[in-house]
Amino acid sequence: MKGVFFLGIRRDFLYIGDVSDSSVVRFNAITGQVIDSFVTSFSGGLNGPRGIIFNHTGNLLVSNQNVEQPQNGNILEYNGQTGAFLRALVSSVQNGAPFAPRGIVLSSNNILYVADLQSPSVDPDQPEPGELRAYDGTTGAFLGLFDHSCFEGTFFPRSVVIGPDNLLYVSVFNPFNPLDGWVLRFDPGTMEFIDVFVESNAINNLHRPEGLVFGPDGNLYVTSFRADENDTDKILIFDGESGAFLDKIDLDVVGQPRAFAMAILFGPDGKLFVPISGGGPDTGSVRRYDVQSKTFDVFAQVPLAQFWYLTFDKTDPGTLAYQGE
Repeated sequence: MKGVFFLGIRRDFLYIGDVSDSSVVRFNAITGQVIDSFVTSFSGGLNGPRGIIFNHTGNLLVSNQNVEQPQNGNILEYNGQTGAFLRALVSSVQNGAPFAPRGIVLSSNNILYVADLQSPSVDPDQPEPGELRAYDGTTGAFLGLFDHSCFEGTFFPRSVVIGPDNLLYVSVFNPFNPLDGWVLRFDPGTMEFIDVFVESNAINNLHRPEGLVFGPDGNLYVTSFRADENDTDKILIFDGESGAFLDKIDLDVVGQPRAFAMAILFGPDGKLFVPISGGGPDTGSVRRYDVQSKTFDVFAQVPLAQFWYLTFDKTDPGTLAYQGE
C-alpha cells in the first residue's frame, strides 16, 4: 500500500510533475513541506511529465510526452514506495503508441485512458488532430481508439476524467482558434462519442481547456486561459449534470503578471489544489483554494519549478476524487 504509517495512521503525500527538469516532486499533503524529488530528473527517460496517477497496485504512472524528442510519447511506471523506474507500461514503439500523451486516468476495471494531444505532422505549423486511446492497465496492450468522428470540431484532447455518470469527460482545444474550447463526453464501454457537454461561448469564456475534475459538490471544474491581455486566466465551474455555467475563480488580475494552471485537483478538507505557471512571482507555487469563498493560501512554493499535473496517494485514479476523508 502507498504512503507511510505513523502510529497506525496512514500518511498522505502530494506528487506534482515539474516540467522544468522532468521530475516528480513529493510534498507533505498537509503542511506543503517538500519531501524530495520522488522521481528524479529524466529517470527512465522521463522528458516532459504530464498526467500522473497511482495504479491499482500502488505504483506511479506518468504520462511522458518526450518533448522535442524523435520518438513517440509513452506511459512510464515507477515504484510507489521509492520512485525507482520500473518499466514503460506503454512503449514508444508498440502498436498504438501515443504521440503526445497528456492527461491519463485508470478505470476501476483497469483500463488506462490516454488523451493523445496530437498526431505526427510533417509541418509543425499545421498540427494533426489527436486521439483518445485505451490500453490494458496491466500489460499496456493497445485496446483501441475512441470514435470522435461525430464531433464537428477539431479534436485535440488535453485531459480526461471519469464522471459521476461513468462517462469519460475530455477537455479539447483548437490550436487554429485559441478562443475555442470544449468538454466532450464518451462512453468508455462502446468507445463512442456521446455529446458536447460544454462548449465555449461569450458567457463562459472557455478557452483552451486542460485540467478538469469533479468537486465534492458534484460540479465540474475546468482550467481556462485568457483570451488576451484584457482577460484573466481562471478556473470555470459548470453544473455537473447539465453542463450549465455557474461561476469562475480568477487566478490573476488584468494588467498584472499571469498566473495560470494546467491541471487542478481536490485534496484534503475539500480544498482545490492549483499549481501555478505563468512566469510571474507565483510560478512554482501551489495554491489551495476554498471554492466557496474563492480565497486561497499558498500551500507550497518551489522557485524556478513549473508544476503541471498532480496526484495524491489517496486520489482515485479514475474519477480523480480525493478518497482520504
